[in-house]
Amino acid sequence: MKLTITENALEKIQALQNETHRYITLYYDTVGIGCKVNGIPTVRLAEEPRQRDIEVESETIPALVDEQQEVFFAEEVKLDFSNNVFRLSSKEGYLNALIPQAHLTHTDFLDRNAEAGRGDSC
Repeated sequence: MKLTITENALEKIQALQNETHRYITLYYDTVGIGCKVNGIPTVRLAEEPRQRDIEVESETIPALVDEQQEVFFAEEVKLDFSNNVFRLSSKEGYLNALIPQAHLTHTDFLDRNAEAGRGDSC
């Protein structure tokens, strides 16, 4: 898997990063959706890899994805920044065209208790 980060996105990420945000994580957000197979591909900044994270090829910022969520992303993914939002896309089209800047610093994906309870309503 490969993540390409455009120059515009890289500049905005660097403005949002602090010294602890060393990684960018591809994240399949299922919070409030009810089922683990229903979700929205997005990105988050992270301090360190989580237990199931694997590396994603990236030339600019070290990138990660949960090995169980990798299936929800294309083999080649691009992160861009335009009109004050991040856009995650692949050759097939947009995966998520409206990622607010503030979402990159959310830590909801680190809450292990919330993760364990997801998908119960499927």
